[in-house]
Amino acid sequence: MTPVDDRFQELRQLLRAYEQPGHTFDDTLEATGTALSAYLRTAAWAPERAAEAAREIEDLLSFGLFNEEIADDVDLLPHIAPPLGAGVEDCLRVVLHHLERFLASPPAPDRSARPGIAWEWRERFPALAHLLGAYFYQDSLELEYQSHAEAVDDYLSGEPGDDVRRSASAITDFLALNPSEDELREATAALGLRESPPAGVSLRQWLTDIQGILTHRLRGDGS
Repeated sequence: MTPVDDRFQELRQLLRAYEQPGHTFDDTLEATGTALSAYLRTAAWAPERAAEAAREIEDLLSFGLFNEEIADDVDLLPHIAPPLGAGVEDCLRVVLHHLERFLASPPAPDRSARPGIAWEWRERFPALAHLLGAYFYQDSLELEYQSHAEAVDDYLSGEPGDDVRRSASAITDFLALNPSEDELREATAALGLRESPPAGVSLRQWLTDIQGILTHRLRGDGS
């Protein structure tokens, strides 16, 4: 649960993007690296996130990373290792530089841009990530459910209609971004899927079938 007085909430989300590529900052003043590029593609859908991240970095830098007054807030942030010869504050200044450039002329979101890292997949498709990661995690069909259909039924009975609608809608864009089966397996794993589809059913067909079930239920509920 997010603390009510979470001082660096958006900065924490930004720094989580750095965890997968190797726990390092790979940005320069001239170019964004893997994680920051992913964050900025995500922020194109909601530029206010980049504005808040910039404000929080400025706040942190005004105190200093090791200031006792903000120590508890800093402890909540992911610990990302800076490259050799640089400090975390140096890296944050580079990130701030790119955030300010982005905010000077925010680009339109690109629906055709395929996410580059797992963090970006989850940010782009949060409702679908919840469906796959919370109901089809490793061994879920042994520990929780007797079948794939039972897991979907539990999802439908336990989640708000708006979330179900977002999941159903997201599947269309998700499949379009993953034209090959290898890409689709990689992307669903990034969203948290750990179970295989039912025997004899391809991953693409299974997701399409799930979309049909969700849509049918929404229509039946009058949602």
